[in-house]
Amino acid sequence: MSASVGFTFETTPRIVCEDGAADRLGAMAHERGVRRALVVTDRGLVDAGVLAGALASFDDAGVEVVLFDGVLADPPQASVEEAVALARHRRVDGVVGLGGGSSLDTAKLVALLAGSDEALDDVFGVGKARGPRLPLLQVPTTAGTGSEVTPIAIVTTPTHEKVGVVSPLLYADVAVLDATLTVALPPRVTAMTGIDAMVHAIEAYTSRHRRNVLSDTLALRALALLSRHLRTAVTDGADLDARRAMLQGAMLAGMAFANAPVAAVHALAYPLGGHYHVPHGLSNALVLLPVLEFNLPACESRYAELAAVLRVEGSAAARPATGRALLDGLAELTAELGLERTLRDVGVREDDLPMLARDAMQVQRLLVNNPRDVTYDDALAIYRQAL
Repeated sequence: MSASVGFTFETTPRIVCEDGAADRLGAMAHERGVRRALVVTDRGLVDAGVLAGALASFDDAGVEVVLFDGVLADPPQASVEEAVALARHRRVDGVVGLGGGSSLDTAKLVALLAGSDEALDDVFGVGKARGPRLPLLQVPTTAGTGSEVTPIAIVTTPTHEKVGVVSPLLYADVAVLDATLTVALPPRVTAMTGIDAMVHAIEAYTSRHRRNVLSDTLALRALALLSRHLRTAVTDGADLDARRAMLQGAMLAGMAFANAPVAAVHALAYPLGGHYHVPHGLSNALVLLPVLEFNLPACESRYAELAAVLRVEGSAAARPATGRALLDGLAELTAELGLERTLRDVGVREDDLPMLARDAMQVQRLLVNNPRDVTYDDALAIYRQAL
């Protein structure tokens, strides 16, 4: 494997990984000059009491909290704009994301738009944001998106398209990894988000553009951690060692794909979320194996290197590390997790496939990173294989 000729690597400047660290969140915000923070989360987490310690820490630190708990999955544009309007109206001077990827993505955009008075429509795309943004702290409660360490936020438009805002301004000032916040995560959500993080590692390691020695190292370590601990996290959610490893693996994968971007798995998964509201991790899982099968001729050696660190059980564990072994190991793992296996399982009909393929082809921002060129006919064939 040759070394990177030259590269630039960016990531979140401060990461706090410690059980119970969320209970010091108010003090961390105060240290960054925040006196009135918009806390961005979802109603389910608030009602479940998961965030009680974190929210109490703001009172202890003398930081006023303005709560936005209206985050929705695959955040609709209207929901993001509602949070931005609240932040502007209450004149907050900092933003804290607490929750899954949708909450963290919403928090990024609120920090940017409330700090700069830009409009959301004007920042869609790569490098469109001007800034400045408000101070931003991110605290994931799932081990999947890695959004706490990426410069990307995904929004669902009124026409059901998933569009991205990509800018270094979206890197948080602080990412806080607190495994105690994830122990109540249901097994199904743990499985879906874990697969999402594994896809990040796989696609970063095989990305056509901007891959480098740091992103490769992070992706390999991420896949090793995630594949080793996902089963335990699913079957025994109270196992803090597994939960901590999953958070760290998701973070490392996030660092990797923030610099070596994801590709066709995500591009083909996005229309499933936009049209059918399939959770993002499950969308990735449904198209993962057909996309890897399509890519195999173009990256056999890279897939073999990933297979060497993939921790699997059963018959795949005894096979040599080859590109095919990666696909076989992932097939056994996804089957064991008990998630839906086909597009039909989530309501997709054969007549829908041309629409999905057309929508996927609009995600050129990601398709250009795929190790093999993807045409409309290729996307349609992949969806048919996944059906």
